[in-house]
Amino acid sequence: MLDQVPLARFGGLVASDLRDVTSDPAALDSTGWWAVVVDFEGRTVCARFGDIRPAPAPQPEPGRWRGPAATDWTSSLDRAGYIARVRRIREYIAAGEVYQANLCRVLTAPLPEPAAADIDELSALLAHGNPAPYAGTVRLPAHGVEVATASPELYLRRDGRTVESGPIKGTGRTAEDLLEKDHAENVMIVDLVRNDLGRVCATGSVTVPALCAVEPHPGLVHLVSTVRGELADGAGWAELFQGTFPPGSVTGAPKSSALRIISALETAPRGPYCGGIGWVDADRGTGELAVGIRTFWIERTGPDGPLLRFGTGAGITWGSDPEREWAETELKASRLLAVASGAYEPSTTGR
Repeated sequence: MLDQVPLARFGGLVASDLRDVTSDPAALDSTGWWAVVVDFEGRTVCARFGDIRPAPAPQPEPGRWRGPAATDWTSSLDRAGYIARVRRIREYIAAGEVYQANLCRVLTAPLPEPAAADIDELSALLAHGNPAPYAGTVRLPAHGVEVATASPELYLRRDGRTVESGPIKGTGRTAEDLLEKDHAENVMIVDLVRNDLGRVCATGSVTVPALCAVEPHPGLVHLVSTVRGELADGAGWAELFQGTFPPGSVTGAPKSSALRIISALETAPRGPYCGGIGWVDADRGTGELAVGIRTFWIERTGPDGPLLRFGTGAGITWGSDPEREWAETELKASRLLAVASGAYEPSTTGR
């Protein structure tokens, strides 16, 4: 395997000189600059780095990354299995157990040259083939963390005592593709996020500055809302995670019921997908974590050898059409898998 030193990239910065790694999110309120990866299942890795400097997005170099071919990927749920589970969620909704649940599948492919696979090289391809507002990389090989995200979705942003979330619900190729179902789903999740932030914010401080804004991204559009609040006295990062994790947009409403249904229906752990990925500057009291969607990660342990994984999913409501929901998961994955294969030309990105 390449001699890969620990690093992280977020927001025009590159971090090196690893100083400390902990699973305790309370450390994010101490000192220093931290990279953070929280798996959907709750595993938390916070890595403090000593050298933080400005750096442009890495430039892809031809041949440096060898990714799986499009035909190499397998899915934890095939089309028939996914559609059957969409129908099952509609039954849960009809029974009054849940209003909305996010149904995801994990795609997996072997790495053609695992010893040479560097997640930072994949990040370079993503930066040019699928630019995203919350793109980032965390490379901690000794701690089992090799993650590259092209996430368009804000999980938590913090500036002092002010916190903000930007839930996405509603996806189409164009704004004309968005249905009333998409708007209803977004409003439902905004209400959930308001309640989550309300657990850790001062009473009466939670507001919704933007509701169901149409936001363009490479190859598709999303409906995005903004929820904001002021942290209650004594609340910090640990309380934020406790009150809001996993993100509401990738679970469902009510969250407790949606999590129970997800556990029953999904056949693979989500890992960093649908978790939280980002950075915290404890010295400045700032931070920005994405929802871990549009995210790749390398898994080097296990009987099947080094693997590249990627997650995709859709929010299911009573108004969901099972075939359309499957197609949405395909739409979300298609461009990213092409980038990861190395077949996507940066010159054809189109914004």
